[in-house]
Formats: sequence, C-alpha cells, structure tokens
Amino acid sequence: MAGVAALAVIPGIARFVAEHTAALVVAVVCVAVAAAAAGAAALAVRHRRVVRTRDDARVLSALRQNALSPREFEQALAALCRRDGCTQVEVVDGSGDLGADVIARAPDGRRIVLQAKRYGHARSVGSQDVQRFGGTARTIHSADVAAVVTTAHAFTPHARAYAQKAGILLVAAKGLSAWDSRTGPAPWD
Repeated sequence: MAGVAALAVIPGIARFVAEHTAALVVAVVCVAVAAAAAGAAALAVRHRRVVRTRDDARVLSALRQNALSPREFEQALAALCRRDGCTQVEVVDGSGDLGADVIARAPDGRRIVLQAKRYGHARSVGSQDVQRFGGTARTIHSADVAAVVTTAHAFTPHARAYAQKAGILLVAAKGLSAWDSRTGPAPWD
C-alpha cells in the first residue's frame, strides 16, 4: 500500500520541483546568505566581547598600579561597572561631557552618573569640582545615583558638605580600592 502511495506522490513532487526550480534555488540561496550573515554577526559580537574583556582587564590592572591617564581612569571605572553587573555602560567622550564621565544602568535599573577625577594621592578634590558635577548630574544627565570617584586621598570639607546636601556620593582612593577589590561596595550599593 505504501508503495502504491509513493508511486502516486513521487511524480507530483518531481513535477513541482521541475516547475519551481528557480524559486527553490533562490530560496536556498536566501537561507544560506541569511545563515552566513547571522553567523558573521555572532562572531563579531563575540569578538567585541573578547576585546572588551581584555581591555577591561588591562585598565583594571593599571588602576591597581595607579598608572592610568585620566581617560584610562574613566575606562577603568566603566570596567568596574560592567564587572559588577551594570548595563548600558558608556564612557562619555571629550570636554563637552557636562560632568558625566561614565553613565550606566545599575543592576536594579537606576541610572548611574560618575565623574572621574584622576588626581595624585596628596591632592584633595575641592568643592568647585563637586559643585560643577552637582549642577549637571541630575538636571542634565537624569542621575538616580551621582558619584564623584577619585584617585585622590580625600575630598575637602567644603566638597563633603556640598555633596551631602546635593545627594552626591564621594568615593576617594580608599573607597575606590575597596570597590575594585570587592571588599567594599560599588557606589550604587
């Protein structure tokens, strides 16, 4: 019975293939091209992830050695954010950043805006630096969490007083080291 059914169906399939060969070839080519494009896109995403991981490891190592340029310091803060589960991490380029050096989404969805101050340990971050950032963190950048992070040893008393009133977190060298080594909290925790 199956043999008879096959004899009846096979000529119909052969006729369909003969009548639609061009369309079938086009369909097969389209599927092959789409599969190749998807594969290339997946490889590109994987490559970017590998490069990002390598670059993050490099800047975090340099952070521990206090051997970063101001731009690399911003990249190190972004790497710490990514490491700790932030998404949409962006290092804001240039002098027109309006106080935001790193913008990210915390794991709980809050918008984080960081101002990076790459200073020597002996220098303190002053009130003027914190005030400039305070003027844009929430109004321009819509920060839920605004923090000034520095390699300096401390903030001046006026800077601390302003930050407390404005709701800005201050992270000096010791706090940064604790964040990096995971012995202390991230600024948004």
